[in-house]
Order: sequence, then structure tokens, then C-alpha cells
Amino acid sequence: MATSTPSLTGLAPVIALDTRVLVLGSFPGAASLAAGRYYAHPRNQFWPLISAVVDEDLASLPYEERLPRLLAHRFGLWDVLAGCEREGSLDSAIRNPAANDFERLRALCPELETVGFNGQASGKFAPQFAAAGYRTVVLPSSSPAHMTMTFEQKLEVWRGLLDDTRPASTVNPQSKLF
Repeated sequence: MATSTPSLTGLAPVIALDTRVLVLGSFPGAASLAAGRYYAHPRNQFWPLISAVVDEDLASLPYEERLPRLLAHRFGLWDVLAGCEREGSLDSAIRNPAANDFERLRALCPELETVGFNGQASGKFAPQFAAAGYRTVVLPSSSPAHMTMTFEQKLEVWRGLLDDTRPASTVNPQSKLF
């Protein structure tokens, strides 16, 4: 008997009108979907990395307190995919991907300047965001499946999320993302 691959729906965006930096993953892993929380796998390095970037220990806070504190630093979270079919948590297992609706991003986050992509899979979307005028940073993945770099090496790249030397006025409000 053939089994079907589960059809999955991602998590809601964590954003605010004053979000300046948005970190996009590819699609939540199984642990995150089960918990209904971004980066829920205990070995995922996202929360320690972002804690070091914003200089506040968000990783030690309960999840419900992390999100408002992250937003207070003008950081947001979302994924490039709204849904897909996948067994397990690996990006390589994603089938039938459906992208999130990024056209409404300018209205939802009018102060957004920088989009960081957590890993190579989400980083494939960087050219569309760059063409729309956003500063883009493809980050080393925080996933426990990608441990070819040390935490310190990853952090050096992740700190680039705050290194915005380009004025926000270069964002082209007429560009289409998808």
C-alpha cells in the first residue's frame, strides 16, 4: 500500500510595522511544526545566534517572551514557503513548494530594509528580494543538520544583518517580488 507525503502548512509571520530586519527560513522543521514555534529543535542554533546579534539572551526566555523581545529589536521571522509536502525535516525532501505572499510585505513592514536568509535553500530567493531593493544576506544555516561551521564562524556572518550601510531610501516600492 502506498503512503502519501504529508501536506504541511507553515507558521504565521512574526512581524510588525517597524520591522527592519526579516530572517527567512525555508520551511519549519518537524519539531517546529509540532510545537507551533519557530526554531523549536533543541540543537538548532537560531536562538543563540540571534541572541548574540541583538545582544540580549532571548534563548533563555520562554518562547512566548522571545517573540515580543525579538520584535522590540525590530527583527521579524518568517519562511519563504507557506506550504509543501515533506517527510522529515530536510529541505532536500521538500516537494510541491508554495511560496508565501511577499507582495504584501511592503504594507506589513514598511520600514523593512534587510532580509536575511537562514541557509542556502531560502537563500535561493535572495535575488528576487535584492531586485525589489532590499539588502539581502544569505546566512549559514542554523539547522543542526548543517554543522560544517563553528558557532563563532556562523555568528560572524549573522552579525552582518546589522551592517546596513545602504540608505533605506534605495528600496524600490514599485518592484514585484513574485
